[in-house]
Amino acid sequence: MAGTGFWDNQEKAQGLVNERRQLTAITKPLSTLCAAADDMSVLVEFAKDDESGESERELGQLLEQVQQQLADLELQEMMSAPEDVCGAYVTLQAGEGGTDAADWAEMLLRMYLRWAEEHGFAVEELDRSPGEEAGIRNATIAIRGSYVFGYLKGEIGVHRLIRISPFDSAARRQTSFAAVDVTPEVDENVDIDVDWEKDVRVDTYRSGGAGGQHVNKTDSAVRLTHIPTGVVAACQSERSQTKNKSTAKKMLIAKLYQIERDKREAELAAKRGSKTKIGFGGEPVRHYVLNPDQFVKDARTGMRVGNPQPVLDGGIDGFLEAYLRWKLGKS
Repeated sequence: MAGTGFWDNQEKAQGLVNERRQLTAITKPLSTLCAAADDMSVLVEFAKDDESGESERELGQLLEQVQQQLADLELQEMMSAPEDVCGAYVTLQAGEGGTDAADWAEMLLRMYLRWAEEHGFAVEELDRSPGEEAGIRNATIAIRGSYVFGYLKGEIGVHRLIRISPFDSAARRQTSFAAVDVTPEVDENVDIDVDWEKDVRVDTYRSGGAGGQHVNKTDSAVRLTHIPTGVVAACQSERSQTKNKSTAKKMLIAKLYQIERDKREAELAAKRGSKTKIGFGGEPVRHYVLNPDQFVKDARTGMRVGNPQPVLDGGIDGFLEAYLRWKLGKS
């Protein structure tokens, strides 16, 4: 990377940088464990002659760290698909439930944002359509970091919320639905055959946002629709229509790439796309119950926690890991 002329071909250089990042994500944890093993051997020898017990205490602390690192590596090993190491586009769409569903979609968006923040991942909001009274009708964010897609791919599907509606004057219990879709942020040069002239419809519109002097007066937002599949990708994060179109193109390629991969997994493929029912009659992947009981339960793994608030605050690692182990057991 430091060599003369490396960056002359930006496209090739970026591909090599991405490949290096993926390989480093594999080799770095192994190197860390090997170094820890050497340190433990030294501490074992020291502990034999250390009557103060300090070496033994240090060895115990290091052992706890190594056990956690090993567990993390074992979990990473479950994410062996080429796209698992990538960042991810996360799209949320409100389903049945009116204003409550729009509010629920925004609650889920906040959950994933908090999860990303907790793990130190970079986040970019690409598209957002506000609800009529509250919440969002749909939104797309990019979460960038190693193995983001690998961790979040189990979130694909319909999420169901049961609670006392804050928008109902009679304080009745309301069931709301929102769909989550996750696609890998793959390189746009992946082998996907798209006829951009014939198969893709381009629509432009004004970005949403604050009013007054900040209101967008030009049609800078871009929506791309792949006509053969009905797959849609939209972006309004930039003031430049060209930049938004470029980002939307990358998102569309990522979605089409993942659909091709999902053809091998009918369960995931059935959950994708605009034709999926987001409401009663569908099969939610997870239930969030705030009234009368309080719990969150995953319909696939059976994992259940009794306090929903930490989950809604981004504490979803247990569910993500349970899904990976459940999926590995099925394969």
